[in-house]
Amino acid sequence: MSSLRLFEPRLFEPALSDPFESMFKRFMAPMRMELENGALDMRVDVTEVDGMYKVRADIPGVKKDDINVRIDGNVIQIDAEAKKEKDTKDSGGKVLRSERWEGSVSRTFSVSQDVDEARVSAKYEDGVLTLELPKKATAPSKRIAIQ
Repeated sequence: MSSLRLFEPRLFEPALSDPFESMFKRFMAPMRMELENGALDMRVDVTEVDGMYKVRADIPGVKKDDINVRIDGNVIQIDAEAKKEKDTKDSGGKVLRSERWEGSVSRTFSVSQDVDEARVSAKYEDGVLTLELPKKATAPSKRIAIQ
């Protein structure tokens, strides 16, 4: 029975953590660091309000001209490219650490109804892309008379 006690959560003993958990964290730490610095992750919120979809996408460190939005019916694709700025070095200077990401990222998702491309608006401010995507008006179903 005492071996089961190792796996109980220790809420009141934060200094004494599970040895297996700490071993796993140390083992996975190099991989986690590599993933965190390796790629840009575009996070997207999609809401539906007043006959339109509102999309907010976090794309930090990207210039407005390097963002491309495509709409095909009910499929939305957002592409962005982050370009590294040229390092200006003083005479004899060297880069000690460089963690800023460079590359491209793309995100594609669909909404339940087609989007009216003619009325779409897009704004990019403080690293957040905001899209307002009005729904395309659907024609009411028509009953066909059978002869």
